[in-house]
Amino acid sequence: MKKDWFHSVNKNFILLIFVLIFSLTIILQLLDHFGWIAFPLAVMAALRWIVLGFAIYYGILRKNLTTWILISMLIGAEVGHDFPAVGVGLQICSKIFLRMIKTIIAPLLFSTLVVGIAGHSNLKQVGRMGWKSILYFEIVSTIALFIGLAAINISQAGVGVNMPALAKPDIAPMAKQTWQDIVLGIFPENLARSVFEGHVLQIVVFSILFGIAVALLKEKYRSPMVRFSESLAETMFKFTNLIMYFAPVAVGAAIAYTVGHMGLGILVNLATLLMTLYVALIVFLLGVLLPVLLIFRIPVIPFIRAVTEPATLAFATTSSESALPVAMENMEMFGVPRKIVAFVLPTGYSFNLDGTTLYLALASIFIAQVAGIHLSLEQQLVMMLTLMLTSKGVAGVPRASLVILLATASSFGLPVEPIFIILGIDELMDMARTAVNVIGNCLASAVVARWEGEFDEKTAKAFTLKS
Repeated sequence: MKKDWFHSVNKNFILLIFVLIFSLTIILQLLDHFGWIAFPLAVMAALRWIVLGFAIYYGILRKNLTTWILISMLIGAEVGHDFPAVGVGLQICSKIFLRMIKTIIAPLLFSTLVVGIAGHSNLKQVGRMGWKSILYFEIVSTIALFIGLAAINISQAGVGVNMPALAKPDIAPMAKQTWQDIVLGIFPENLARSVFEGHVLQIVVFSILFGIAVALLKEKYRSPMVRFSESLAETMFKFTNLIMYFAPVAVGAAIAYTVGHMGLGILVNLATLLMTLYVALIVFLLGVLLPVLLIFRIPVIPFIRAVTEPATLAFATTSSESALPVAMENMEMFGVPRKIVAFVLPTGYSFNLDGTTLYLALASIFIAQVAGIHLSLEQQLVMMLTLMLTSKGVAGVPRASLVILLATASSFGLPVEPIFIILGIDELMDMARTAVNVIGNCLASAVVARWEGEFDEKTAKAFTLKS
């Protein structure tokens, strides 16, 4: 008991020292940058490495992947700044990580979409509740996409990054396509070829049709396929988790490579991107979800209290799945019938990830801006259509959106290097978008209940009293 207490105090003390020295270093660096006080370069470098030493020690005590991702970002920035040649050589680590992530794309999309469709074959029995849920999901998530698209086009967070020739991949510009080419490109001609060439939209279309076909089978044939898809999905999630243990090394290497080539100025673009996401999510909450609450006459304050706990849990863990049991319990206490909660929330985890779809729209255009690739409005709209489909089925797994982002970038001929710039702050972005995912799904269950005439307003008010 005493050992645990000492360990906790030790971690907090080290964190306090780190924050104080880090703050002091930032202040001194700014004073030196603006010429108000001159410090020898060696002194400033030594002070920065002392800060990193405390950060590394804190990471050892924390033993947390998220902490190490953030620490590795600081280390990578320092290595890229002090030793540019070393930072450039570390790019191979980020390339290894990228290759491993790409292997996940096809089986993860296939398995999650099949489970999301065939695993809910009771859509036929649910009837009205089924199509109302899907209709609501698609309308709200599409609005989220366009809010993200508008936000990044307004903030221009990726504009001004000068990617040197060495950092630019050899990718031909996107060829102009007719609408017939676009439509034909949606449908797979050969599944193996679609997987090999990274045509993620074709993989999605095949998976959706396959899932519908499985849902229409007799139970004795359907169950084995659903179980296989569930097993495959769980395996790919574990596979993703294994690869993510390499993420701190990949993030550090990517930031070192980026700063070594482009300087510390790129961090300003990252801060702008982060603020753009948070502002866009706030606009979505106040401009979309709040009006939905009012339109469907759902008590606002009780709803906020009902979703606070699951949203906070999702924010802290960056996983919607961890908040699912609490969300289901709270929404049932809020006055949504159990049969609706049991159907809408799990289905929403596959088809209604509002925060994730907004982030994907924002991040994909950011990649093009960083690479200096101008996307016409038509190309952006086609990309939004792709994201609207590919964002389904990621099931709230931490950083599964990275897989979708990589797939979408590859499909549209965008370079993947800027994605590693985003990865450095992905944890901070993931916290907010995951919380919005949970809030959106909780609201969806209340909306469907009200739409079906089964929402219990008295119970909702009683929830306020219990709170």
